[in-house]
Amino acid sequence: MEPAEMIELWRGSLREGVHRGHAVIHDGTDIVHAWGDPNAVIFPRSSCKMVQALPLLESGAADAAGLGPEQLALACASHNGAHIHVSRVAAWLDRLGFREADLRCGSHEPRDKDERARLLFDAEHPCQLHNNCSGKHAGFLTMNRHLKGGSEYVEIDHPLQRAIREATAEVAQEEPAGYGIDGCSAPNFAMTVTALARSMAAFAQPGSDRRGDAMARLVRAMCAHPDLVAGEGRACTLLMRAMGGRVAVKTGAEAVFIAIIPEKKLGIALKIEDGGTRASEAAITALLIHLGLLQPAHPVAVHLLSGKQKNWRGLITGELRTAPGFPV
Repeated sequence: MEPAEMIELWRGSLREGVHRGHAVIHDGTDIVHAWGDPNAVIFPRSSCKMVQALPLLESGAADAAGLGPEQLALACASHNGAHIHVSRVAAWLDRLGFREADLRCGSHEPRDKDERARLLFDAEHPCQLHNNCSGKHAGFLTMNRHLKGGSEYVEIDHPLQRAIREATAEVAQEEPAGYGIDGCSAPNFAMTVTALARSMAAFAQPGSDRRGDAMARLVRAMCAHPDLVAGEGRACTLLMRAMGGRVAVKTGAEAVFIAIIPEKKLGIALKIEDGGTRASEAAITALLIHLGLLQPAHPVAVHLLSGKQKNWRGLITGELRTAPGFPV
């Protein structure tokens, strides 16, 4: 099946471009609605961090380490590297006797402008704490200590990654279609868009067993701390705030987006084929509006979905629109 047209860019009276992709709304048993190819195989990238965090809770490692909702939110985060993120991950590591050098995520400049300015002013280089995945890796280190595993916890045959692969297959209800190495050096397991949506539906209706408890705690942590999951100005944070903590959303690189909707017991997964982040943010916003979870006139919805495109002089040059038939 071909990808569906989802988000258009209009300039003047002409459609200048269009973003195509795949999206699935799933109730845990069946596909409720799909656009494009529900069987398209994708890398979920960072959209599946809550799945990667399941062994941390299910093993008892999180409770043994005294992790609270802030740490659990950071374990699911792709954060801006702002002070609120870096300081909390640093404190987490320090409390457990880890060093920044124990992380295996690598370093990059923080997205947060204030932290970038501070580094420049103090003539400091960014460190691994600034990596947007440092919270996930702090969780990996915590779990790895529980396992008594080797230091190279991102290797595909490491007990930690074997546990994550097993959890991924079980929650997705399909075997991974392979794996690739993510930007933070950890394995990322490929799956269909349907499997990713089914996984998110499982988080939306967790059971009463150990896994269900872990899922519920992770979702609650994300919804309670949207500022830690991403950061100021980011779509994940803006959307979760706009919906008052009723929905957990998470982006992934190359234009993947998921939503976990407990009140409707639904999961959403989408992938924009060209990797355009503006389109994945607009598309998830459109689906949330479609499901009655976000008002079209809400400032966040207007900003992400129907906001005007401006040039360097502030002149309006175009706008994003949903393509005919999307959502419906």
